[in-house]
Amino acid sequence: MTGRLLICGPGSGCGKTTVTCGLLQALVDRGPAPAAFKSGPDYIDPMFHSRIIGAPSRNLDLFLMGREGVLASLSRHGAGRLSVIEGAMGYYDGIALGPEASAYDLARQTRTPAVLVVDGRGSALSLGALVTGFRDFLPEGGIRGVILNRVSPMLYPRLKQMLEARTGLRVYGFLPPCPEAELDSRHLGLVTAAEVPGLKRKLSVLAELARQHLDLAGLTELAAQAPPLPAVPDGGLEPVPGRPRIGLAQDRAFCFYYQDGLRLLEELGAELVPFSPLADPALPPGLSGLYLGGGYPELYGPELAENQSLLRSVRQAVRAGMPTVAECGGYLYLHRELEDAEGRCWPMAGVLPWRGYPTGKLGRFGYVRLTARCGGLLAEQGQTLPAHEFHYWQSDAPEGDFLARKPQSSRCWQGGCHSPSLYAGFGHLHFCGVPQAARRFAAGCAAYQIRQRRDL
Repeated sequence: MTGRLLICGPGSGCGKTTVTCGLLQALVDRGPAPAAFKSGPDYIDPMFHSRIIGAPSRNLDLFLMGREGVLASLSRHGAGRLSVIEGAMGYYDGIALGPEASAYDLARQTRTPAVLVVDGRGSALSLGALVTGFRDFLPEGGIRGVILNRVSPMLYPRLKQMLEARTGLRVYGFLPPCPEAELDSRHLGLVTAAEVPGLKRKLSVLAELARQHLDLAGLTELAAQAPPLPAVPDGGLEPVPGRPRIGLAQDRAFCFYYQDGLRLLEELGAELVPFSPLADPALPPGLSGLYLGGGYPELYGPELAENQSLLRSVRQAVRAGMPTVAECGGYLYLHRELEDAEGRCWPMAGVLPWRGYPTGKLGRFGYVRLTARCGGLLAEQGQTLPAHEFHYWQSDAPEGDFLARKPQSSRCWQGGCHSPSLYAGFGHLHFCGVPQAARRFAAGCAAYQIRQRRDL
C-alpha cells in the first residue's frame, strides 16, 4: 500500500483534522501503518497524527523548508508506505493573500492528489457551487475528490449523487455528526494530544466511523495514482566532531519542535538529551548546548517558577556561553519574569532582563524572514533565516538583533537576541530549511565541549 494523498478543506473548522485522524486510525487498524504529514508550520496536528501511527508525523512547509526540503522529507518518511498529508487553513491560503506555500502549492509541487473535506451542515445544492469553485479556481488545482463532514447517513446518498453529477468529482464518503469524538480548541489551534481526555476512545470512535462511512479502498486507489517523487540531492554537510550533547526541553510546557529539524541535528553529530523544565532539578550532565523550543510556558508559570534549581542551572549554563537556541516559549523562559493571563508575574531564568506579558490577541502571526543585524550563533551579519511566528504573548525588550520582515510586504520590526552563543526570539525555525544554521549550532556546541574538557 503506497502512494500519497492530501486532505484539504475550504478553510479552518471544516473538519480536516477529524477526517485525517479518523482515516489514519482506520488505516493503522487495518495495517500496514501509513506515514503522516502536515502541510505548513503547525505543531499541534502532527502530535495527534503521531499518537495514532506510533511514529513521528512530519511537517511539509515550502516556505520554511524549501521545495527540496519538502521532497526530501516526503521521500524519506513516505517510502514504501501510503502517505496521508493534512492540509493547513483553506486549500489555496498561502502567503500574503496568494497561494505560495499553501496546501494547493504543496499538492502541485509534489503532484499529490487532493481530497476536499466539506462541512455539509446547512447546505445542499450550494455544496456543488463550492466544490466546483475550488476545483477550478487555479490551474492544476489538483482536487480529485470530496469527503463530506457532519452530514447524516440519510442525506448523504442524495448529496453524493448530486455532487458527482454536478462536479465530475468522486465523493469518497462522509462522517456523520459525532460530539463524543470532537477535539477541543485553544488559543493555538487544537490542544495538544496529551491534554485531550479520552483521546484513545475518541480515535477509536473516529476509526469506526471512517471504516463505516469512508471509501477506504477508493482513497487508497487514488493515493496510488500519485507519480514518483523526483530525486533530491544530498545536502552534503559534514558532521561535527565529538558528538556534543544538546539538552532538549521537552514536557507539557515545551513541546513544539519540527521532527525533521531534530533529526538533522542528530545527523550533524549531536546527541539530543531530553529534560523537563517542569520536573527536573538540574540540567542533564555533560551538556554542550541547549534547545529550548516553543510551547505553553505561560500556562505553567507557577510550576516553572517553583523549579528554582533548574532555572538556576539554565541561567548559569547560558551565561557561561553554552550555545543555546530558544524559540518563542523558550525565549520567554529566558526572560526575567513571565506574566500569566491573570496578571500574575512569575520569575523565569533571568538570562534576559525583560518581562513577557499577554496581549490578549494574536500578534505578528505568520511567516517572516529574519535578517541578522549582527553575526552570531546561527548566521553571519546580513544573512536571512525563514521563520514563523504565532504568539499571544509579547516581550518588553527594546528593539533586537534581527530585522523581521513579512514576505511580500513592507511590514517589518526588530526583535530577538543573537550573540556568538545565543539565538533567542519569537521566530520558530525549521533547521531543514536552513541546514547551515543547524550546522553552526552543532559546531558551536562541539567547540564548547572542547573548551569545557580543556578547562577540566
